[in-house]
Amino acid sequence: MEPLNKYEAGQVILIDKPFDWTSFDVIRKMRSLIKIKKIGHAGTLDPLATGLLIVCTGKFTKKINEYMGMEKEYTGTFTLGATTPTYDLESEPTAHIEYSGLTEQEIHDATKPLTGLIQQVPPIHSAIKQKGKPVYLMARKGLDVELEARPVTIKEFVIEKIELPIVYFKIVCTTGTYIRSMANDYGKILGCGAHLSSLRRTRIGGFLATDAMTMDAFMQKIKEEKSLEREADA
Repeated sequence: MEPLNKYEAGQVILIDKPFDWTSFDVIRKMRSLIKIKKIGHAGTLDPLATGLLIVCTGKFTKKINEYMGMEKEYTGTFTLGATTPTYDLESEPTAHIEYSGLTEQEIHDATKPLTGLIQQVPPIHSAIKQKGKPVYLMARKGLDVELEARPVTIKEFVIEKIELPIVYFKIVCTTGTYIRSMANDYGKILGCGAHLSSLRRTRIGGFLATDAMTMDAFMQKIKEEKSLEREADA
């Protein structure tokens, strides 16, 4: 099989999504590199997040839903003392509230109500659709958006380090969990507000971010494969 034909036949590629790229930016770039239409990813990451993105090509696009349903692991930071409309740094922090009186025990204990089977309300600045349109379009216009809580399971939620106003977390959860909503709900429990200030997806099922390629490494790989093709044709 020629080097680039393998992508049309079907591949699972682990990509470490760069900061400030959308998940579709990754797909668009990869499509232009390997000249294939049948390509997709198994679970969106927000532009400000980094980490594991499973990309499927050819016949393996049939496995996208299977991969999307797998357990996910995230690490990152919440910043205490302020909320944002988007629950992350896509918008400016507002409603600053004092947090210095919090104890380490309170910061750790606030994870408990958000562990196990919980009812989570997704952010109104999200791609969830109402009447065929993403709700973030309505939210940006200042329209009232109401989303129903949905069940998600948080298998693990631990605070790994505290450097106020920043707390470092690890979360293991089922598909459909919004870590931005976790940040907002966590801030409510502490009474000082919080927003998601960094996020990295480290695992999907048995797939690890440590095994993923950067986009630079993938581009170099394709460059080398195209060179091999030219040599074979010479």
